[in-house]
Amino acid sequence: MAISTSHFMYFAIVVCSLAVILGNNNSVSAQCQGDVQGLMEQCARYVQKSGPKIQPSGGCCGVVKNVDLSCVCNHITVEVESVISMEKAAFIAEACGKPLAHGSQCGSYIVP
Repeated sequence: MAISTSHFMYFAIVVCSLAVILGNNNSVSAQCQGDVQGLMEQCARYVQKSGPKIQPSGGCCGVVKNVDLSCVCNHITVEVESVISMEKAAFIAEACGKPLAHGSQCGSYIVP
């Protein structure tokens, strides 16, 4: 029980951190096409720094397919990168059929 509680708490922290960091940045929601809030809610568990890469849910992929990822990438800050794995974020984009271009930059991460 303690393990599942700690995983839930970490997930809650990741979601809240992303919501505060990206939510306070009105330019992300205003400038980037798609549901940025939904992206945080549906995909946060798949981009946590801890744990293995796992296939995203249909809900996560549904949001990924309708968000301007290059725009979101342009707004990734050091604070966002401190709570999510950019490597996993690129993996999720690819797994959902919307890969980031090789050599492109997302935050400080260069897509291999």
